[in-house]
Amino acid sequence: MSETNPAAPSQAVAPHRYTAALAAEIEARWQDFWDAEGTYAAPNPKGDLAGDPEMVARPKKFIMDMFPYPSGAGLHVGHPLGYIATDVYARFQRMTGHNVLHTLGFDAFGLPAEQYAVQTGTHPRVSTEANIENMKAQLRRLGLGHDRRRSFATIDPDYYKWTQWIFLQIFNSWYDEEARKARPISQLIAQFESGERAVPGHTRAWHELSNVERAEVLDQFRLAYASDAPVNWCPGLGTVLANEEVTAEGRSERGNFPVFKAKLRQWNMRITAYADRLLEDLEELDWPEAIKLQQRNWIGRSEGSRVDFPIDGEHITVFTTRPDTLFGATYMVLAPEHPLVEKFTPAAWPEGTREAWTGGHATPAEAVAAYRAQAAAKSDVERQAEAKDKTGVFTGAFATNPVNGERIPVFIADYVLMGYGTGAIMAVPAHDSRDFSFARAFELPMRCVVEPNDGRGTDPSTWDDAFVSYDAKVINSAGDDVTLDGLSVTEAKARITEWLERKGIGEGTVNYRLRDWLFSRQRYWGEPFPIVYDEDGVAHALPESMLPLELPEVEDYSPRTFDPDDADTQPETPLSRNEDWVNVTLDLGDGPKKYRRETNTMPNWAGSCWYELRYLDPHNSERLVDPEIERYWMGPREGMPHGGVDLYVGGAEHAVLHLLYARFWSKVLYDLGHISSAEPFHKLFNQGMIQAYVYRDSRGIAVPAAEVEERDGAYYYQGEKVSRALGKMGKSLKNAVTPDEICAEYGADTLRLYEMAMGPLDVSRPWDTRAVVGQFRLLQRLWRNIVDETTGEVTVVDTEPDEATLRALHKAIDGVRQDLEGLRFNTAIAKITELNNHLTKAGGPVPRSVAEPLVLMIAPLAPHIAEELWHRLGHTDSVVHQDFPVADPAYVVDETVTCVVQVKGKVKARLEVSPSITEEELEKIALADGKVVEALGGADVRKVIVRAPKLVNIVPA
Repeated sequence: MSETNPAAPSQAVAPHRYTAALAAEIEARWQDFWDAEGTYAAPNPKGDLAGDPEMVARPKKFIMDMFPYPSGAGLHVGHPLGYIATDVYARFQRMTGHNVLHTLGFDAFGLPAEQYAVQTGTHPRVSTEANIENMKAQLRRLGLGHDRRRSFATIDPDYYKWTQWIFLQIFNSWYDEEARKARPISQLIAQFESGERAVPGHTRAWHELSNVERAEVLDQFRLAYASDAPVNWCPGLGTVLANEEVTAEGRSERGNFPVFKAKLRQWNMRITAYADRLLEDLEELDWPEAIKLQQRNWIGRSEGSRVDFPIDGEHITVFTTRPDTLFGATYMVLAPEHPLVEKFTPAAWPEGTREAWTGGHATPAEAVAAYRAQAAAKSDVERQAEAKDKTGVFTGAFATNPVNGERIPVFIADYVLMGYGTGAIMAVPAHDSRDFSFARAFELPMRCVVEPNDGRGTDPSTWDDAFVSYDAKVINSAGDDVTLDGLSVTEAKARITEWLERKGIGEGTVNYRLRDWLFSRQRYWGEPFPIVYDEDGVAHALPESMLPLELPEVEDYSPRTFDPDDADTQPETPLSRNEDWVNVTLDLGDGPKKYRRETNTMPNWAGSCWYELRYLDPHNSERLVDPEIERYWMGPREGMPHGGVDLYVGGAEHAVLHLLYARFWSKVLYDLGHISSAEPFHKLFNQGMIQAYVYRDSRGIAVPAAEVEERDGAYYYQGEKVSRALGKMGKSLKNAVTPDEICAEYGADTLRLYEMAMGPLDVSRPWDTRAVVGQFRLLQRLWRNIVDETTGEVTVVDTEPDEATLRALHKAIDGVRQDLEGLRFNTAIAKITELNNHLTKAGGPVPRSVAEPLVLMIAPLAPHIAEELWHRLGHTDSVVHQDFPVADPAYVVDETVTCVVQVKGKVKARLEVSPSITEEELEKIALADGKVVEALGGADVRKVIVRAPKLVNIVPA
C-alpha cells in the first residue's frame, strides 16, 4: 500500500484488499449489470413503459433534480452534490417498498452554446450533443440509478414539438376572471359574436370588425400575446435580455456589454393573470419558507387605490398603497418611458420654472429627450437603488391634485419604473423616503399629513427623512366635501377610497409587482415559435399536424451584433436570414396563402417549464402525456392537494424564475384539462454549494489551486505569496476538481460518501481533497469485516451476535432509516461508521445477521461495493430492490442510562438506571445513594427536581 494514498494497490501484501483499482473494476462491472438488467426501470401503469404490476401497485415516489445544462467544461465535484443526494434518497425509497421514478434529462437550448458556436464555428447542436455525451459518461460513473429510457434533451424535435404545442395552448387561451381559470379563446370569441360580452374599444359588433381589429382585441385577452414593450436591448450580444440577465451596473451578465431600454415587438406570457393563484397555492406546498417568501415578494401583491389626476382635459392614473396621504401630494413623477410624457410636454418652459428643474436645457422637449437617453442606459436594479441622490427633470406640465385642486408639477425620474403600477406616482415627500430625497434635491414643497409620534414635529423642512408610519393620525387633510383629519391611517384609507369611487376618479384596487413574462429571444439556438403572420400582420397558430416546427439550418447562426454603445440599433435575428424558411405558402384551413414565420425563438426557460411531465410518458407521440400515467405519478393525493413531484432538488437561485414559470404553465394546462396536477413540484429542497479555496496573486489573478504550497500558515505559488479565500468552484477560478479525478484515485463510492458526509445537505461546505480518504477508509474497513484480504473469501459466520452488537446494530438501523428519510445523509454515514467501527474493535468474524443489514444500510450511499458484497454473501438478486432493515425496538432502547444526581447544582453521583424508571422510583434511589447522603450531611431536603431518567437535582433546606 502506498503510504500517501491508501487507495493505491499493494498486491504483495493483500491481493484482495479494497483499492482504487478494485473499486474501479467493481463499479464498472455493476454499472454494466444494472444497465443490462434494467434495474432502475420504473414501470408505468400503461403504455410502452408499463411493467411489473406488483411494482405499479406499490406507493409511488417521483424524485427529480433540476435540469442540468451540458456545459463544455464538464462537471466539477460541486455539480453532482444534488444528483448524488437524490440518488441516495431514491435508492432508499426503492428499499422501503416504493415504485420510484428517477431520471435525468438535459436543458440544452440557450445562449452559452450559441456563443461558443460563434467563437469556434461549431454548430450549436454538434457542441451541445458532445457535451451531453461527456456529461452522461461522468454521471454514469457515479453510479446514479436513473431510468435512462426516460431521458431526453430539450433540443430533441420530439420533445420541443410539445413545447410548441403547449405554447399554442397558451396562445389559444384567455383568463376568465369570474371562473378564475384559463379557457379556450374560442369561447371568448363566441361571447363576442353572440353579444354576451361587449367588444372592448369598439362600438361596432364583432362581425363588423376587420381581421386586424379582431386580432388586436383578442391580444388584450390571450395568455400569450405580442406587444410593443420596453425591453433590455444589448447591441453587443445582438439580443434582448431578461431583467435577471442584466447586472446591477446595467450591463449584460454574459460579455459585460452595455444594456439599453428599447421598444420592440415581443412575445409575452400573461403570468400576471395568475398572480393570486400563484400566491394562494404556495401555502399548500412543502417548500423552504425562504423560497416562498421570495416568490411572494416577486409577485408583490399590494392593496391600494387607483387615482386619476386631471391634466389638460385628460388624466394621469396612479396606483398608491397610501391614498390616506393624497392631501400631501405636492408633485407627480412619471417613468421616463411613460407614453403620456411627450403628449403633455409643452413647447416652452412655463413662466417661473426653476433652473434646478430644467437640467440646463432650453426647452422641455430637449430636457425630456436627454433624460430619457440617460435613463435608458441604466438597469432597473440601478434605477431602484436606494441612493439619496435622485435625478429627474421637469416635463413643463402641471396636473391637478383631485382632493384639493392644487396644481402640481409633473417630473420624469428614473426611480419610477414603467413596469410597476401605472408607471406614474403621486409624490408625498413628507411620508416617502425616495420622494423626500427627490423633493430636497429639486426644492419642492413638503406637507405633513400624517402626524409624527416620535417628537419631530410637523414641519418637514426640519426633518432628516420622511415620516413613514401606519400607526398615526391623519392631519392637514380637509377638503370641500371630504375630510380625513383625526382618522387613523386605516380609517382614512377607507374613507378616501369611498370618496374617489363616488366621484368617479378612482377606486380601490390591487396591484402586483409581477410583470408579464417576456418570452422572445433574438437568437438562433432556441425553440422556433409555431406562429406565422399573414399579409396584414395577423398572427396565426400552426395546426398540431405541422408540429414540430424544426429549427432550420442557417449559414450564419450568430445574432448580428452592433456597436455595444449604439442604443439606436435594432436586432436582426439569425432565422430571418433564411428566406426560404421564413416565407412560406401554407393551407391553414382556408386555402393556400402566403405567410411569414416568426423569427424570434423561445427563451431557454421554455423547455424547463414542463419537463417533469415528459419524464412520465417520454415516447408518447400522440399527446403531451397520457392522463392515467400523469395521475399515477403526479395527481393530487392526501397531503398533496395540488399534486406534483414528490421531491425536487436544486439550487435556490431558481426561486423566482424557473419555479414561477413552471408553476404558471402547470396551472394553464390544469385549467384546460390536460393534467390533474395544478402544481409541478410539491416538495422542494435546496441543496447547499460545494465551495473551494481560490488563490490569487498580487495582481488579483487566480492561480492553480493544485499547485499552491502551504508553508507556516501562508500560501505560495511558484515561490510567490498568494492570498486565499473561500468561494465558488470553477474552471475560471482554477480551483475545480473533477469527479473523474476522485473516482480514479478512490472510486465513485468514496466520492459519493464524502459529498454526503461533508455536512447537512442544505448547507454550503468547503471541498478538501485530503479529507476524502476518510470515507475510503470506511469502505476498506467494511470490506475487511466481510472479505479476507488475503484469500478473497467471505469471512462472516452463522453465529448469533452478542447483546452489545445487537444493540449497536438495531440502533444503527433505526437511526439510519430516520436519517435517510429526512435527507440527513451526513448523520446516517456517521451511524454506519459507528457500527462498522464497533465490529472492527470487537474482532473475530462478523455474524451474517449483522453483516447483511450493514450492507443493506450502506447500499443507498455506496451502491457498488454494497452490490458486490451482497452477491459475495451468497445472494443472486440485486441489492437495489432488497428490503431496508427494520430495527427491533427492544434493542433500540438502552438497557440502562446514566442519571446525573446534583446537590446544590454540583454533580455528586451517577446512577445506572432503567430507561423506563418512574420519577418516584428515581427520587428514592437518588436520596438513598451513599454519596448523596454524604453530600447532604444530615440536612433536610427542601426540594427534589426529577427529570427521569437522566437527572435528579436536590435542593437542601
